Amino acid sequence: MGLLDTLPRYTTVNVATGDEPFVTEFGATIPQIDLSVETWGKLNDDASNIILVLHALTGSAHVANHPEIDGDPEGWWEGIVGPGKAIDTDRFFVICANSLGSCYGSTGPRSAAPDGGIYNLRFPQLTVRDLVNVQLRLLERLGVTRLAAVIGGSLGGMQAVELAVIAPALAETVFVVAASNVFHAQGIAYNEIQRRAIMLDPAWLGGEYAPESAPEQGVALARMVGMVTFQSDPLMTARFGRNGARYNAWSEFQGRYDVEGYLHYQGDKLASRFDANTYLYLSRVMDSHDIGRERGGEEAVVGDIQARVVYVGIDSDILFPASYVRASAVCVQQAGGDAVYRELASINGHDGFLNRIEEMSAIIRAELEPDHAPCESGRRPEATNSSARTAIVTTSAPLNGVSSASALRTPRATSASAAR
Repeated sequence: MGLLDTLPRYTTVNVATGDEPFVTEFGATIPQIDLSVETWGKLNDDASNIILVLHALTGSAHVANHPEIDGDPEGWWEGIVGPGKAIDTDRFFVICANSLGSCYGSTGPRSAAPDGGIYNLRFPQLTVRDLVNVQLRLLERLGVTRLAAVIGGSLGGMQAVELAVIAPALAETVFVVAASNVFHAQGIAYNEIQRRAIMLDPAWLGGEYAPESAPEQGVALARMVGMVTFQSDPLMTARFGRNGARYNAWSEFQGRYDVEGYLHYQGDKLASRFDANTYLYLSRVMDSHDIGRERGGEEAVVGDIQARVVYVGIDSDILFPASYVRASAVCVQQAGGDAVYRELASINGHDGFLNRIEEMSAIIRAELEPDHAPCESGRRPEATNSSARTAIVTTSAPLNGVSSASALRTPRATSASAAR
């Protein structure tokens, strides 16, 4: 496989140059694109064991730690990727690249522009299709012509199903986790509130802020809104109830409840690690998601999908309601495609795919290991005329992977908040 055989665990891969620039869906040219890339596992003889992982909005390429590197930190899906785990790096060669437009080593709005300045809002508008086409360029650079699987959650799931449309013969199995074929209006509404929180921060300065004076309050407020969409009322009630706050860094107004302090804490944490303009760009990327846009509609385009598509919904998810995820699977099935629907029954909300490790592992193993012992999450019941094949996985305490008492402690790298 050439380059793949010698690829370091951490590396940067150039996928666009002045001689071969990248042209976005809307016709803008990006002359230089570098992607931060990580790999795990060993390539087999015929290069048939490659899995591509696609991260969510605020995620990075660091899916899991590299056991062979001393002191390597845990990643955002540590319980899923690694030796003997659901995505078994003793069996598969795993690739994850920080997406175009992000701020963890890949080219984005805070990168240097051709004139030597920072792009900021001069960076071209991006869509999910742009992110996928850059991933495809990466695979081409690496000499990859076939994938055992593609898996992504949230924004990563949007990319996964888009990849199944753009490159229908590339992957054997595509996991679309906590995402659907089309992003819905309420999701766009949530994103707009978050963008306005950033843009109304006086420190934003029209996107021309200096690194040392970033609009952290705006990013923190945006994240507070995001955290509400990532969780559920039953989860928040169980974790916080009407208890008094344990995190008191923000000024209060006539007292403070624990859930308020939690949101303040999560907002501060993201503001310390994630760029404001990147948040604007990638949230708008999510809004662009519609696999049928300018292709004749969703029903027309799903007929092109050749991969087996595993849709995973979460029954308490308000950002990507399970009904939309299930309907996406039905749409593919009705077009004659091979699609199944799995559902996590969990109070964890959208975050369930990140922190319900045992249940997500069962779903992934059932697809990637044909001889894996059948379990509730791995059953493949026959489809009815009106619904996708379904399996339900139930979850139980601890809530959100932590107890209520530890909700505000410094999180491990595997916490959901580090991944999306």
